[in-house]
Amino acid sequence: MTKLALALLAAAALPLGAADWSDTLIGYRTGSQFREPGIDGTLHKDILQLSHVSGWAYGTNFFNVDMLMSDKGDPAANGKSGANEVYVVYRTALSLGKLSGKDLGFGPVRDVSFTAGFDFNSKDNAFASKKRFLVFGPTLNFKAGSGFFDLGLWGCHEQNYNGIVGKSVDYKTTYTVTAAWGIPFQVGKVGAEFKGFANYIGAKGKDGFGVETKPETLANLFLLADLSPLFGTKKKVYAGPGFEYWNNKFGGQNSSAPAPATNRRVTAPMLQVQVHF
Repeated sequence: MTKLALALLAAAALPLGAADWSDTLIGYRTGSQFREPGIDGTLHKDILQLSHVSGWAYGTNFFNVDMLMSDKGDPAANGKSGANEVYVVYRTALSLGKLSGKDLGFGPVRDVSFTAGFDFNSKDNAFASKKRFLVFGPTLNFKAGSGFFDLGLWGCHEQNYNGIVGKSVDYKTTYTVTAAWGIPFQVGKVGAEFKGFANYIGAKGKDGFGVETKPETLANLFLLADLSPLFGTKKKVYAGPGFEYWNNKFGGQNSSAPAPATNRRVTAPMLQVQVHF
């Protein structure tokens, strides 16, 4: 899987160098209602973000890295501080309409793309997650004015590590239904944007504890206002509220039992600031 991920990056190197347009942002978000499996209670997390998206003649590339810092309620393996996690996402999409020279749009759909990419993470808690996640499949690109709305149906495969039992896990290949959007609009003279993503991942077999996984839903939604005029800068500065919803996190079934070693649904409001370059 690592070799495939490196191959995807190598294949995207030329398009990245010949980008027709690009947007890079540095972001910060924070909230106090996050949850982790096996921890009974909510957690505070601070999240630093670096994100880049670009377009070239035949498609787009997207890269994002989140650096997540938990409070001591989610302890690092040394027990002296909160856990730290790095989570990386990369997606490359090829426009089938542009490659074929044909108009593949129909109804509200403006184009059809083929998407491939990967996620990987590393976390320094006792579980010691090492997620390696590949995705591939078709994406419908919808008409959305000056914004975008994409809906994909992809195959996906995950490998990970369970440090509690000291075992690597190779899950079954499954599917994911995924949506991503960025819809700009105006509120009087103030520019704003509704953006986010949502993923539904099918059950992927047994986890590192030998328990059958459940379908998993993750959604992040943000409503951001353009505050650039307040700072008198050409760089775009956005800020506003967000919300994370995570059902059956990591494929573990949600529980309402009072015991601490449970997996609880995440409903976490947060605040976000972004500076675009």
